[in-house]
Amino acid sequence: MDTVYVIKIGGNIIDDEQKLAAFLNEFARVKAKKILVHGGGKLATRLAEQMNIPQQLVEGRRITDAETLKVVTMVYAGFINKSIVARLQAAGTNAMGLSGADGNAVLAHKRVHPTIDFGFAGDIDSVNASLLTALLEQDITLVMAPITHDQKGQLLNTNADTIAQELAKALSVHYKVHLIYSFEKSGVLRHAEDETSLIPQINAASYKQLKEDGAVFAGMIPKLDNAFAALNSGVERVIIGKAENLHALIDGTTGTTIVNE
Repeated sequence: MDTVYVIKIGGNIIDDEQKLAAFLNEFARVKAKKILVHGGGKLATRLAEQMNIPQQLVEGRRITDAETLKVVTMVYAGFINKSIVARLQAAGTNAMGLSGADGNAVLAHKRVHPTIDFGFAGDIDSVNASLLTALLEQDITLVMAPITHDQKGQLLNTNADTIAQELAKALSVHYKVHLIYSFEKSGVLRHAEDETSLIPQINAASYKQLKEDGAVFAGMIPKLDNAFAALNSGVERVIIGKAENLHALIDGTTGTTIVNE
């Protein structure tokens, strides 16, 4: 069974031209079937502010009103997605940019919350694994933007970490899937600002203890919850770490490896 790497690149790397270029060169050198899932960094927020579209975050998630949806679609599925594709092509990787709406790659529904209206935010219903597999089998590297649709003509803004997890889970029927969350930190840290406090491995029991001790900072908890959900659904391995160290993350010599034991 072939190995597929599903790699999520964090927003802060996308905001840094030099770091993004270095990461994409490393990504292009990965000799395996691979999917890159990206967010939008701060560009969508900057553009929205320039267009006088107020931005609101609740629980760390963007409220996606109708005007904001236009901006994030243009930025995520347009400029950022195609810029990444062009750079990968230049690095010798035959890449194709997709959003969840393309080929019904990722179907979603508008988020329902008892007290918060997240606007046009999407929660995932299904992944078109047969489409993704057909493309991967042609040695096409996929670059996935976090825009989905609801099959009723409505686009939806969907969390990129969750898309990466759902792609990994869906493809684990056909491949040995390694899910990598790469961002600006060295991995899961006991102290958010101390890079030397890296936790090299986390299992379910140690994760429970870390949460009880308050040793995992809030922004990391959704990533870890996603990691364990992926492992419980057939994904081989989940790694969290610094984007600049991509090949060391793949080798398991750096970052935090999440294990199910």
